[in-house]
Amino acid sequence: MFKGLPLLFMLQLFSLTAHAENWPAEQWSTGATLSGPTIQALETYAFPPRDDASRKGIRTDALLVIRDGQLIYERYAGPTTADTPHLTWSISKSLMAAVLGVAYDEGLFRLQDPALKFYPPLEKHPAITMADLLHWASGLDWQEDYEYAPLKSSVVAMLYTRGHHDMAAFTTDHAEYAQPGQAFRYSSGDSNLLAAALKNIVGPAQYRDYPWTALFEPLGIRHAVWETDATGTFVASSYAYLTARDLARVGLLMARDGRWGDRQLLPKDWVAFNRQPFDRYRAHQDEAVPGGHWWLNRAADGAAQPWPDAPADTFAALGHWGQAMYVIPSEHLVIVRYGDDRDGSYRHNELLKRARMAFAGKVQP
Repeated sequence: MFKGLPLLFMLQLFSLTAHAENWPAEQWSTGATLSGPTIQALETYAFPPRDDASRKGIRTDALLVIRDGQLIYERYAGPTTADTPHLTWSISKSLMAAVLGVAYDEGLFRLQDPALKFYPPLEKHPAITMADLLHWASGLDWQEDYEYAPLKSSVVAMLYTRGHHDMAAFTTDHAEYAQPGQAFRYSSGDSNLLAAALKNIVGPAQYRDYPWTALFEPLGIRHAVWETDATGTFVASSYAYLTARDLARVGLLMARDGRWGDRQLLPKDWVAFNRQPFDRYRAHQDEAVPGGHWWLNRAADGAAQPWPDAPADTFAALGHWGQAMYVIPSEHLVIVRYGDDRDGSYRHNELLKRARMAFAGKVQP
């Protein structure tokens, strides 16, 4: 079909028809510097005068936006800089899901495998599957209360007192309140059972380095820190630290269905599982819908989308005190927000609405 066409014209035609994508190398490529009233409106919300004395109000540590694989916005506050590995809190859970996705692709486990197969202390709860743990549906009577109710909190006891030495064993000792797989109850303990299972899934010899060799290094993440408990098990619930730029690489991976450059790092069916609502979830007002260790902006159980000013395909990794990574595949956006919000005043929908006005040029009706 190209017979007789000049070579230069053929090259130009090829460049127009080929699908070009931006992928970060050692550093992110950057787009045009943006400014204007929509950026100002976003910053007015995300970066109000910072009250570090009382720790009240919205206190954003980092806000970073990737569009079409390019870094187009970045701002830091407080002690955080572009080089700071920030505590992600429960974003760690979604990171563990990504690490497990690599092991799943290697054929080392299946979603319906009993978790007991990989973590023998779960013989007390033999019906729990890997999928149940990923849905926070183990059926264990876990209390995910924080500093406002520390005396009855399972997670406070696990992280700081009687459970901190061996967090998976502490979780296993909880009684069941429901049959596994039948009900959603958010549980940092479920996430740490997954971390303990991973140790036997990949083998103790590989386990210590596995998040790096499986996920971080292929993505070009150089400065990740992931703490373990005294047994050497990663604290998948809480204690991964990444820079905002590095966390955005995970977001881009998920936005592109597990593909990184020419490599399918996570299988597409694994990403689809992460983004599929747990079918036994019962909706709560303004609460994101649980997927496979990610959070979804989906209507569920008769309730509307929790973030009405963002598209329905938006999904997120979320953490305590305002940590968030939002992925909007339909608009080619990844938004990383680190914070230190202690009073619950931050609102996901408000930031998403303003960010879409600034970077996607629209807000969904």
